[in-house]
Amino acid sequence: MAVNNPISGLNKIFDNRIRLGVMSILMVNDEISFNDLKALLEVTDGNLATHLVTLETEGFLKVHKGFIGRKTNTTYAITKGGQKAFTDHVTALEKMIKGMK
Repeated sequence: MAVNNPISGLNKIFDNRIRLGVMSILMVNDEISFNDLKALLEVTDGNLATHLVTLETEGFLKVHKGFIGRKTNTTYAITKGGQKAFTDHVTALEKMIKGMK
């Protein structure tokens, strides 16, 4: 008898609550600034930056660095690949939850 693996389809990158939060925020916003992400997630600069680099390295985020006046402004947007990977992850979570009933 074959047993379905309840965690197949989950993406390890989204195991972390901060990366999960970043992706959730970006799924419903075209782009968001570093400072807004930091405030929404209630994390430190260094902690957020580390997780953003991971998501960028995976190809899930686009980073835009610019200026507002003389201040730097970094914004983030989700890539098509990031949208697909996150949607697949959420679908796998839903299947896992439904399978537990």
